[in-house]
Amino acid sequence: MTTGTAPVDLGTLGFEQGARLLLTRVLRRVPPGAVVEITGTDPALAPHLAAWCRHEGHELERADPRESPVVARIRPGPAATARLHGAERAGGAPSTEIVDRAPPHWGLAARGALVEAGGPEIPFAVADRDVAWTELAPRLYRQATASQWNPGTAVDWDAEFELPDEIEDAVVQVMTYLVENEQAALVIPGRLLVQVHPHFREVLQLLAVQAADEARHVEVFTQRALLKGGEMGTSSVGGRASLATLLTEPDFSIASFLLSVLGEGSFLNLLSFLERHAPDPVTRRISHLVRTDEARHVAFGVGHLEHRAGVDPLLHGRLRAAVERRHDALIGTAGLNQDVFDSLVLLAAGSWEPEDIARGWQAVQELQKDMDEGRRHRLARLGFPDDEAAALSALHTRNFM
Repeated sequence: MTTGTAPVDLGTLGFEQGARLLLTRVLRRVPPGAVVEITGTDPALAPHLAAWCRHEGHELERADPRESPVVARIRPGPAATARLHGAERAGGAPSTEIVDRAPPHWGLAARGALVEAGGPEIPFAVADRDVAWTELAPRLYRQATASQWNPGTAVDWDAEFELPDEIEDAVVQVMTYLVENEQAALVIPGRLLVQVHPHFREVLQLLAVQAADEARHVEVFTQRALLKGGEMGTSSVGGRASLATLLTEPDFSIASFLLSVLGEGSFLNLLSFLERHAPDPVTRRISHLVRTDEARHVAFGVGHLEHRAGVDPLLHGRLRAAVERRHDALIGTAGLNQDVFDSLVLLAAGSWEPEDIARGWQAVQELQKDMDEGRRHRLARLGFPDDEAAALSALHTRNFM
C-alpha cells in the first residue's frame, strides 16, 4: 500500500468470528506511519477493538459517530513487528541448505522456519553437520519408506512344509539368535536418534525407519521360530556380552560404526547364507526381506562415516581404538553360541550324512571368510590401509554382530 490510509471493511464480522485475523494481516502490510481505517457493523466491534489495541500496543482513535460506518482508526504500534525482532531462519528447508552447526535455541523448529528470538534451548549432543550428516540420508530415507513391507502379507506363513525335527530345531536356534541380535539393533538406533538435532531431520527419519525395520525383523524371526509350535532356542552368555558392548557405546559415530559397518555388515553375509541354505520357503523369504533392509542400514553407516572421515583426521584412530577396546572386553568370552554354529552347519548340510556334514562345515567356514572380506572392504572404503583393515576385521567379535 502506498497511501497514508489503509481501509479495512469488516462488514458484519466481529472479533469472535475472526476479525482479528483480517486486522493483523493489514497491520503487517501497511507502511510505517500509515493509518488503518476500520469500518464494520458488528455491535461489539468498538469495545473489542479498544481491548485488542491495548493488548497489542496499537494507538486507537475512535471515530465520530457521525462518520458511520467508520468505527475507528488505528496507527500500528511496534508490536506489529516487534514479535519478529531478532528472528532468524533455521537454515533452508531443502537438504542442500542445512547449516554447519544447528544452535540449541532452534530446538524443534522445522528446518527453514522463521524462529522467534528467545524460547528454551534443547542441548542435542549431535548438532554439527560433519558429525550427523551424510548426503545419502535423503535418498536412503525415500528408499526406506518405499520399501516397507508388512510381515502379515509379505510372507506366506501358511506355506505347507514339514522338516525333520532336528532340522526344525536348527532353524529355531538360528531364529532365536537372530532375535537377540535384532533386539540390540532395535535399541541402538533409538539411542542414537535422540542425540541428533532435528535440523538434520532426514537422519532422524532414517534412524526411526531403521528402528521400525528392526522391530519388524524381531517379529518375523520370532514368528518363524514358533511356527511349528516349538520353544525358542538358547541364548549364550558370550552372545549377550558381545551385544552389551554395543549398547554401552555413547558416541554417535562409533556406535554406528560398530553396529552398521561391522555388525550388520557381517549379517548381510549371514542372511545370504540363510537364504541360500534355507530348508523351507518361510525361512528363505524372511531372510531375503530382512537382508534388503539391512543393506540399507549398512549403506547409511558407511556413508555417514565416509563423510566423517573426510573432515575428521582423528576418526580412524578412534574407530581403531573402539574395535580394540571391544575385543579386549570380550576376550574371555566364548564368542558365537556353539548351538548356533552347529545349527548353521546342519542347515547347510541338510542331513546327518558324513559327507553332507563336511559340506555344511565347509559352507560355514566360507561364510566366515565372506564376512571377513566384507568387513575389510568396508573398512577400506573408510580409508583404512589394507593391512590395518585386515587386522581390525580379525578383531571383530566372533558373535558376528
